Amino acid sequence: MTIIIDGTVGANKAVVLDSAGKLPAIDGSLVTTLNATQVTTGTIATARIDTGTTTGKVLVLDGSGNMPAIAAGSMTGVESATKSASDPTISTNPSTGLGTKWINTTSGEIYILTDATAGENVWTSTGGTSGNVSPFSYAGSSYGYACGGYNGSPNWVNTIDKTSFTSDGNSTDAGNLVMALYQAAGCADGTYGWVAGGYISPYTDMIQKFTFASDSDASDIANLLATILGPGGCNSQDYGYAVGGYVAPAPTDTTIQRWAFVSTANSVSVGDLTLGRDRGGCSSSSTHGFHCGGEISASPYHTNTIDKFSFASGTEDGVDHGDLAYAKTAQAGHSSASYGFQSGGSPGTMNYIERFAYSSNTTATDWADLTTAMANPCGSSSTTHGYVQGHTAAANTVEKFPYATQTNSSDVGDLTQGRQGATDNVHY
Repeated sequence: MTIIIDGTVGANKAVVLDSAGKLPAIDGSLVTTLNATQVTTGTIATARIDTGTTTGKVLVLDGSGNMPAIAAGSMTGVESATKSASDPTISTNPSTGLGTKWINTTSGEIYILTDATAGENVWTSTGGTSGNVSPFSYAGSSYGYACGGYNGSPNWVNTIDKTSFTSDGNSTDAGNLVMALYQAAGCADGTYGWVAGGYISPYTDMIQKFTFASDSDASDIANLLATILGPGGCNSQDYGYAVGGYVAPAPTDTTIQRWAFVSTANSVSVGDLTLGRDRGGCSSSSTHGFHCGGEISASPYHTNTIDKFSFASGTEDGVDHGDLAYAKTAQAGHSSASYGFQSGGSPGTMNYIERFAYSSNTTATDWADLTTAMANPCGSSSTTHGYVQGHTAAANTVEKFPYATQTNSSDVGDLTQGRQGATDNVHY
């Protein structure tokens, strides 16, 4: 074969570098084993690349810099908000766990999952109207409250005292009720304390609330079905309950009435106790309210009956859940996760702390003792202890006892003023 050297490019011709020492334009289609890392300049036309949105293709952004529509089912590490026409629930249990964002497209409410406990999710609101979504709390972790009371004729009390659950010590003044009263129903929703009914010569039907976030006076929100003395107080996640009581001049009342925490509507009747009574003690589980003992209108005038009623709408009549160890009235009620506790009471004065199980219909047991016999104490509940505040003879003592062991109560502080008959079951 003859090789021609004439400075041109063609078959059987030698390749001659140009005056700048560069290769002339040649067909390189048969060149193999090139190292791509040596290609450092220039561009490749899109038409020369195998682009597309299927397997093995190169993804190319469009003229606006946006990705084309692709299936992203296998992508990881991508976080976005869940959009729904309704709020999340405590049992939503998203797989994305803590930090999941939820947007309610109806109300505009935005939530962040701050506790991913299965079935007990806590969704904290970051804006909108409806507040946080959290499981029912049978007790508080910060403070217990003694609202109103009576410290000797004619001194009705309107003071709201709060007692720390995190450190022993004296109570502090957190504000005032709309009016001075005692023996009202109390409950809490995690944001507000509620006080319903009570005695102030004569009785009242007022439903009051005050905020936990800052010390402040209560405001008049709505009304019970009637003016009433000594109803028991329970609460579900969404409703406050006033149970039984004395509606003058009628006999003791059987009515179970409730009001919604999110509205200013008056209470409505949702059921009846097995027998009418007033000034009983109440406890709350996550699904039921329990009304214990109380004063009845016929001899022997005190009962040991424990009624329970469901928080599920439409099934709220009371049923007999068992008995207290002693027939009594004017005792304090407390709630733990699995048990209700009742402390003190009358006739006379009692120092018994009784315990009963939520799960079974059994007679309560004498669990422990208060430091002294007392009637008309105020009860509140932390997650680990029951608190007993004030009692007969306008005492100002604050006592606590543990739920987990059969240990007698101990004196841990004083109220700002002595009183009896302050409102039970207000805590957060």
